[in-house]
Amino acid sequence: MQITHLGHAAALVEVADRRILIDPGNFSAAWHAVTDLDAILVTHQHPDHVDPEHVGALIDNNPQAQVWVEPQVLKAVELPRGEGLAADSTVELGGVTIGAVGGWHAVIHRDIPQIGNVGLVISAEGEPTLFHPGDSLATVPSGIDVLAVPAYGPWAAMKETVDFVRAVGAPQGFPIHDGLLHERGFQLVLGRMNAMTPTEVRDLRDGTPWTPQA
Repeated sequence: MQITHLGHAAALVEVADRRILIDPGNFSAAWHAVTDLDAILVTHQHPDHVDPEHVGALIDNNPQAQVWVEPQVLKAVELPRGEGLAADSTVELGGVTIGAVGGWHAVIHRDIPQIGNVGLVISAEGEPTLFHPGDSLATVPSGIDVLAVPAYGPWAAMKETVDFVRAVGAPQGFPIHDGLLHERGFQLVLGRMNAMTPTEVRDLRDGTPWTPQA
């Protein structure tokens, strides 16, 4: 498995000869020119996870890619094509299994309607298992080797994030959802995750592909 962080929640996962892009949102442009994708996955409808202005071109430029999105995305965002991926469902992509877990976005405020969110568990035989939770800390799947850790959002506090990372218990991880943090804030979160959880959390913001240990 090789993982490239393409800004905020976006990650390119290369595993079992498949190229999978997760959450191409509008806090980053690093994914705009990505091609040769086998799948495009979206955890929920917020624009920092699916950019309504540029996602259509991404899909058009990857005509062979399967597009699986949290079901509410199909009505909220205009896509050239796509299929709903509901919580507790699984799809196969060659030798890769993609499981959707959870179902709901974390509560931002009681006055803001809650929307759907699926966490994504990506696994392949002989490879580490990756969990990208989208915008929710409510679901803790078992057997996770690599965790994409939401570093900051208006829906989470550090105490919740620390407990989530501890509960998942993955040996390795990397921060995502960091688009609202300046450098000092990012380093604060990174330091706390490494000091207070069993997970070795790596900074992947330079865009260099990372190969987690099996």
